[in-house]
Amino acid sequence: MSIKRYTAMLVVVAMSAPLGACGNAGESAGGDDKPYIAIVSKGFQHQFWQAVKRGAEQEAAKQGARITFEGPATEAEVEAQINMLTNKLNAGPDAIGFAALDSRAAAPLLQQAKAKNIPVIAFDSGVESDIPLTTAATDSKAAAAEAAKRMSEALGGKGKVAMVVHDQTSLTGTQRRDGFIEWMKQNAPGIQLLPVQYGGGDQAKSADITKSIITANPDIKGIYGANEGSAIGVVKGVEESRKKGITIVGFDSGKAQIDAVKNGTMLGAVTQNPIGIGQQTVAAAMKAIKKEKLPKTIDTGFYWYDKNNIDDPKIAPLLYE
Repeated sequence: MSIKRYTAMLVVVAMSAPLGACGNAGESAGGDDKPYIAIVSKGFQHQFWQAVKRGAEQEAAKQGARITFEGPATEAEVEAQINMLTNKLNAGPDAIGFAALDSRAAAPLLQQAKAKNIPVIAFDSGVESDIPLTTAATDSKAAAAEAAKRMSEALGGKGKVAMVVHDQTSLTGTQRRDGFIEWMKQNAPGIQLLPVQYGGGDQAKSADITKSIITANPDIKGIYGANEGSAIGVVKGVEESRKKGITIVGFDSGKAQIDAVKNGTMLGAVTQNPIGIGQQTVAAAMKAIKKEKLPKTIDTGFYWYDKNNIDDPKIAPLLYE
């Protein structure tokens, strides 16, 4: 057989092979001895999640692992997240990193992971379940309490305060709500808290909620936004209402919040350590794969930032613009 004819036959065989035989470099275990960690986050639209992803990628490169990282378009899409988690379970990863939008909805899939002996590492919001081996996250109640303290100090311990929270189904949603409320009740009896409003972490929806709050409460003194989307929405809502004298405190950072702090629209916010969350999630997953013991929780820390310390060398790297 001539070399030309042999080469032509190889091309025909290659072209006739089913596309599925090529596999997915991010998921297929075949031909790659690196441990595969599938990470499903609560969202993908905020800069916070991009920073978590960077941290996870950095640690994966360091540890010799490979990861996939995905989340729904918004933090209101529970069904989309469940579908992603289902697909990752079917891909047969060595470990899973998971930040639940709705722990109850995810419970059957976590049971499947346990049955398949796939270790689960919770991160950020955590999961209301005993199946995850550990949770890499900010102490959200303590961080929310810090935001409440700063708000109270700015208002002199008096005034009407509103809260715009991203959800009431995730641990971050409930803990950032409860931590704020509990601190105020215990330490600032002169603060009147309005009923909690939920904006799904969506900037536009949170802005509309904020404008409605201001219309119904013209004597409002402060508003707290419990995550990046909520806080930016509060800033936009206050700006669009043209109401002066409202103290805003938030959670997370991102460019819009950083700009708001620098120009005085927002008093300040609590920033997490998203890169550290991503790193710790992958590091914990690798320990789980190796059957090493893990602590129940991994506290990734938080910091308050405002215009006085926003450029501090300890703070600046944690602001995810």
